[in-house]
Amino acid sequence: MGAITAVILAAFAAYAGAWYTGAVEGNFAVLLMLATAVTGVYWVVEKLVFLPRRRRAAEQLLVEHNTRKEALLKQGFSQIEGDVESARQKLLMQPWWLDWTAGLFPVILAVFVLRSFLFEPFKIPSGSMIPTLRVGDLILVNKFHYGVRLPVFNTKLVANNEPKRGDVMVFRYPPQPSLDYIKRVIGVPGDEVAYLNKQLTVNGQPVPRAAQPEFFDSETMRYARQFRETLGARSYNTLNDDDRPAFIPGATEFPFSNGCRYTVEGVTCKVPAGHYFMMGDNRDNSLDSRYWGFVPEANIVGKAFFVWMNFGDLGRIGSFE
Repeated sequence: MGAITAVILAAFAAYAGAWYTGAVEGNFAVLLMLATAVTGVYWVVEKLVFLPRRRRAAEQLLVEHNTRKEALLKQGFSQIEGDVESARQKLLMQPWWLDWTAGLFPVILAVFVLRSFLFEPFKIPSGSMIPTLRVGDLILVNKFHYGVRLPVFNTKLVANNEPKRGDVMVFRYPPQPSLDYIKRVIGVPGDEVAYLNKQLTVNGQPVPRAAQPEFFDSETMRYARQFRETLGARSYNTLNDDDRPAFIPGATEFPFSNGCRYTVEGVTCKVPAGHYFMMGDNRDNSLDSRYWGFVPEANIVGKAFFVWMNFGDLGRIGSFE
């Protein structure tokens, strides 16, 4: 078993190494599920087979020691050499390959359950959600707010809340579902969303916004126009870059794209059933539904709600809703 376990652990290490170097496109959810399953099998076999076997061997050693001790006492020997307790503990000890499998199962299982069904951490890699979320923010995502889903396959098992306009949501990027994106829900099924001349309207009603002091982005060393926008029950700040045009360059073909109309003023889209229209708060620096289309309900990961750490700015810690 030691050799087999070494091969399994080497395969995990090779996959992690290839992922780290960029040789393969990694999937942490799949890796965690496999690790849970493999260590779980070892844990069960340890409890049912290996541990009872070691206990029997330890008991047999003790019986043999006591039998030998009685025999020597009968022959007149009063002192018996040998540390039977030390030998017994060595027999009961888990071998290294069980330490690295069955021994890690409770920890891996706890991480798997926590990450898959409760809360999952993410790191903000880009500035598409500035000023709400900054590059380097480490956020928590509520995995059960929109319903309990089967890990990896993302099949909904238990329904819960529906996404609402204004929610900040993590989802699987439709053109490449192995990637997770984070944007704000702008349109829900049945809505007509228009973003024309950098003014957002939903179902023909302009979304209220109020001018705010200009925002200085320390990463780009530039100022941007800032607005306080209110959509549904949410109020949040957005940015606009006066140097960017209103039209949407480079929009691709996507499912239900016939429900969108592109002009020099921007885009108008009718959100199909079971889909959502997403936009970044950094409106002129966000690759979102204006470019690649709608997010299917099946792609939802969870609702983002809290910044738990930013190593460059501890003042970022807290709720951003």
